[in-house]
Amino acid sequence: MVEDEGGRAAPSIHVRLSAREGSRPKCPRCQRRCPGYDQLPPRSWSFVPLWGLAVWLVCSPRRVHCPEHGVHVESLPWSDGKSPVSIPMMLFLATWARRLSWGEVARVFRTSWESVERSIRWVVDWGLRHRRLDGVRSIGIDDVHWGKGKAGGNFLTVIYQIDAGSRRLLGVGRQRTEKTLRAGLDALGAGVVSGLRHVCSDMWRPYLKVVAERAGQALHVLDRFHVAMHLNAAVDEVRRGEVSRLRGKPMARRLKRMRWRLLRRGSRVRGKAREKLRRLVASKMATGRAWVLKEGFQDFWKYRSVTWARGFMKAWCGRAMRSRLEPMKRVARMLVAHEGLLMNWFRARGELSSGPVEGLNNKIRVVTRRSYGFRTYEAMELALYHNLGRLPEPEVTHKFC
Repeated sequence: MVEDEGGRAAPSIHVRLSAREGSRPKCPRCQRRCPGYDQLPPRSWSFVPLWGLAVWLVCSPRRVHCPEHGVHVESLPWSDGKSPVSIPMMLFLATWARRLSWGEVARVFRTSWESVERSIRWVVDWGLRHRRLDGVRSIGIDDVHWGKGKAGGNFLTVIYQIDAGSRRLLGVGRQRTEKTLRAGLDALGAGVVSGLRHVCSDMWRPYLKVVAERAGQALHVLDRFHVAMHLNAAVDEVRRGEVSRLRGKPMARRLKRMRWRLLRRGSRVRGKAREKLRRLVASKMATGRAWVLKEGFQDFWKYRSVTWARGFMKAWCGRAMRSRLEPMKRVARMLVAHEGLLMNWFRARGELSSGPVEGLNNKIRVVTRRSYGFRTYEAMELALYHNLGRLPEPEVTHKFC
């Protein structure tokens, strides 16, 4: 029974269906026509609403006696399994769930949150069974924060395809561990992993270890956005330390309201903020020197030759080690430790871009924000595959939106 917002029974359309006289039912497993066994009482399946009215399909399904698989309920073209939601309705709800939150879809179309979740699960399962992975040549691996707190269970390991013209989510797993990444690569299959040409990731040690072990033939490229993140974190640490040292002194005013201006790229700071930043650099304060080092490293990505890039990085790391700024020195030591992987960025220039990894990460944040967060990992996984997996769907007569 469907109810309106006032709790009253809402009008609905009931469509009664029956088998063609003399026809034999199909076995749901092998799809062969077999002798009938008996007939069950009438059942109802929700269908796509029409003119704002709920539509129900009503049918008394037969049971089929298959010589190979035994007695089962016959195969129905609008149903799959025991779900009370028809296949067109599941596709209808899943399509709208890409634009609205699951709860909003349930309210608008007068169904339950569980029906929306079951519909998305069916669409995702069908898509994962029928997706093709034969064109995957470049993947990106990253970790995304999920949930509350910084515990290991509040991070997801995501695997993206980042080939030109095909950027999608390939796998997602709980926690950012070696075991999670190995399971994700196993799910792709040995043929896909052995055919990889490029792998893009950050400097998380478990990821580096698994990539070297399982995809050693691929060119492993470090994500430049993560390098920028480490540089920004070092500048912010220097700023916070200097604010604490200068608290109550006139020089502390130079650092007031400067956090986000220091973290932005220098070319994007305009007006009075630019002038204030210039005065900070001229003052030779520790924060200004750290910012100059951070901005200076941007020239590293402009080189085309591995030899010249290596020379620039060596000179920059030397400056950072002489800066007497411990956060910047840590970044320099980290870059030296991963020099080989950093140089791969230039070897892969023109064939691989790490930008799609960050773009897809932002889409993950949009999905979670739109749904006000998911309480369970299973719901989160379904939503990510549904929105970012570009999974195939069964062919239907009409498009729903």
